Amino acid sequence: MTLVAGVDSSTQSCKVVIRDAVTGALVRSGRAAHPDGTEVDPQVWWDALNSALLDAGGLENVAAISIAAQQHGMVVLDRAGQVIRPALLWNDTRSAPAATALIAEVGAGEYARRTGVVPVASFTATKLRWLRDAEPANAARVAAVALPHDWLTWRLLGYGPTATSPLGPNLTALTTDRSDASGTGYWSPLTGEYDLDLFERALGHAAILPRVLGPGDSAGTTVSLTVAPVAPVAPVAPVANAGGAASAAAAAAAAAAAAAAAANVAGPNQFDGDFDESGCETTENAPFAAKSPSNSIPAGIAVGAGAGDNAGAALGLGAADGDVIVSIGTSGTVFAVTDHPVADSTGTVAGFADAGGLFLPLVATLNAARVLDAVCGLLGVDHDELGRLALEARPGAHGLVLQPYFEGERTPNLPDATASLFGLTLASATRPGLARAAIEGLLCGLADGLDAVRAQGVEVRRILLIGGAAQNPAVRTIAAEVFDARVVVPTPGEYVADGAAAQAAWTLTGHRPVWPVSLAAEPESDFRPVIRAQYVAHRTQP
Repeated sequence: MTLVAGVDSSTQSCKVVIRDAVTGALVRSGRAAHPDGTEVDPQVWWDALNSALLDAGGLENVAAISIAAQQHGMVVLDRAGQVIRPALLWNDTRSAPAATALIAEVGAGEYARRTGVVPVASFTATKLRWLRDAEPANAARVAAVALPHDWLTWRLLGYGPTATSPLGPNLTALTTDRSDASGTGYWSPLTGEYDLDLFERALGHAAILPRVLGPGDSAGTTVSLTVAPVAPVAPVAPVANAGGAASAAAAAAAAAAAAAAAANVAGPNQFDGDFDESGCETTENAPFAAKSPSNSIPAGIAVGAGAGDNAGAALGLGAADGDVIVSIGTSGTVFAVTDHPVADSTGTVAGFADAGGLFLPLVATLNAARVLDAVCGLLGVDHDELGRLALEARPGAHGLVLQPYFEGERTPNLPDATASLFGLTLASATRPGLARAAIEGLLCGLADGLDAVRAQGVEVRRILLIGGAAQNPAVRTIAAEVFDARVVVPTPGEYVADGAAAQAAWTLTGHRPVWPVSLAAEPESDFRPVIRAQYVAHRTQP
């Protein structure tokens, strides 16, 4: 039996699955937690990866591995391969003004034309612009920029300042894949290239960017590593934004340092050149704080390109052209696999690439499963009872409509909105009515996302409903009333990690594997137009 490993390094945790490369059968698995917060020292991802691998029984007899991870996170490295500051995660919103600034400079339509996306706070480009403005001294030190899965893959290959391999901190060894690169805001799935002008508008100078690999490509092979934790990176305090001579001096120093960094780096897309390491600090003989009992990563394992989390899930689900995935977790996502790129100048649909050579237009909502949590709290019930109550009310809940913008909303772009309840009458003001209105409102918000994806020319033949809330029978039943397409509910699983494992098998054999995906339910289609009609009648516009 040939084994492959897939990793999902998400915001909350690291999951590892080890599967048969031919059949996809699960052999063993492991996991480890990540800390809370919207900025994280990448070292904790590396420690969690090694803990999860050990929890999964290690990588002995594993032939290939690939890492999928949360998209957009900003990992900035200096010339020695050291992490400069904690990584800003996708859900760190301090970069929202930077997104506005980039749109003002370039134009939303032009940005979408060049990259397939319009900047929002989550994208890497806006976080780099924030770094440039808020921490110019740190920005000036940046020699390379990586995404979370890029950095972890780089470490697997034996690079980095704490690696035991003699390879050293070779920054040109950084790789990524097209799905993750398409979430940066400076790589275009339309052209397959980095837009270096947009990158330098964000950071302010040139830097090395990861080489973009295609489906089934190999990033290299692992080296044997004994891994132990190191001290976390201490954030560097930003330069004070005081006025007068001190501010001018700080700005001048930052500009000079940025110019020096730009001169010392071959350029953001110098994939075939050699990075001049003559000035790098050597760390190959640096001692670890402690030693683990054995090597957790054996040498010679093929390493795949990796993927962004949503693209990994699509690959793990075996999604193809015409499939739309609706995920109901803490946030909601609607994304499709399609054979043509998307460039939405409104920014509603992000025109990402997928991990299989196609494209992945995506819509995200802030309010998803937490809507049900809130209404469960109001009614004093658990989720099972909420579902039972909801099914006691008829479709449309006697006219009761919940607009579920409890924490503002991203799609539509209403960051300051609040939730609203419409249509209260003596007939609708019931516990079953409120329970159904909560589920209908949640699903109608996602149906708006589905409409936005359709408006970009995406054909919808099947909806795959995933996420924790999809396991509620009432959510499944009402989804078949809200969505005007066939709904199927895959059996719960670690689909992001599964997608990474499938990519590892692809890397090993040169062919995309076809692994079975079992279904937990396929609710009977029962489209009820009244639900959407009521919701649209009360919908707040941005």
